[in-house]
Amino acid sequence: MAKSSTGNISWRKRISSLVRIENVLLREMLAEFLGTFILLVFGNGAVAQKVLSRDTLGTTLSINWAYGFGVTMAVYVTGKVSGAHINPAVSVAQCAFGNLPLYKLPCYIFSQVFGGFVSGAAVYSIYYEALNAFDGGQRSVLGPNGTGGIFATYPQDYLSINNGLWDQVRTHGYTTNVQFIKKNNNLFLLKVFGTALLVGIIFAVTDNKNNTIADGLTPIIIGLLVFILGEYVVYLYSTKLAVTNHNLSTGTSFGLNCGYAINPARDFGPRLFTFAAGWGPGVFTEPNGMSWWWVPIVGPIIGGLTGAIVYKLMVGTHLPSGSQNVITDEEDDLEICSHTSDNREQLCKGLTKL
Repeated sequence: MAKSSTGNISWRKRISSLVRIENVLLREMLAEFLGTFILLVFGNGAVAQKVLSRDTLGTTLSINWAYGFGVTMAVYVTGKVSGAHINPAVSVAQCAFGNLPLYKLPCYIFSQVFGGFVSGAAVYSIYYEALNAFDGGQRSVLGPNGTGGIFATYPQDYLSINNGLWDQVRTHGYTTNVQFIKKNNNLFLLKVFGTALLVGIIFAVTDNKNNTIADGLTPIIIGLLVFILGEYVVYLYSTKLAVTNHNLSTGTSFGLNCGYAINPARDFGPRLFTFAAGWGPGVFTEPNGMSWWWVPIVGPIIGGLTGAIVYKLMVGTHLPSGSQNVITDEEDDLEICSHTSDNREQLCKGLTKL
């Protein structure tokens, strides 16, 4: 029995050594791929259930929880390998502050987008028959039977690109070129603002010089952050317009206007899949020729950098290093008084000698 047990252990070690990848960058790429896949299978799967059941199975809140738990599970699974960025905006910000080598950045982003693409294929395959029952096999991005919003984000009719990038300055209508430009501008602002909050707080909770977080709780905190950001947007939306199929992937704080568009990989990867799977070029031009698709890419990257810079300037650079304590104003005053007293004593000694 002892020999058999030893033999089994030896066999398992051999298999483990055979499949183990020695290249660190490749391991990190696999982790980023898997983490993004997990996040979006949870999140977009919840969106699909709500949309395809015509709101009978699932609620906006269930989508928010799905994305939040998706982030949490992804960080638990991959955090020790790659840091679980699972978001190009996070990777760009980490690279800008020297936490990720520049040569790794394209590899991280490719893995994240590819994970999003494959997650779209997974959700599509699971709900293929439900999709056909919902739209009769005629794929459309928006409208009463639109299902493009299951996989990617699309803005509300009232939303402009500037406001979407900021999330958002509201303008209505496409009747003139000026109104169209305003709409495009407003959409951009939403993405900058939402991702700035996300990345800035991620920098804070992962900063070892800031408040110490018990080991294992960081993924939960980040998941709750994603949940809250999404819930805020849903609240805004619900007080303005009736929910339609193409904006159901929303969260608790910033999901109303255009859904969870705070992660370029979350949006662009599945969007590419829908383009290839039968939804056609409309995934890049809807709604109404707005060409919204670039906003969830550029906006979050700008927002992520902004959030990281704000945290570093206002908090991060002022934290003590190591075990050094922060010097308060009172302690600073006492130090000045002590130095002044020492100087007086030295001056008196000098005069005495004279």
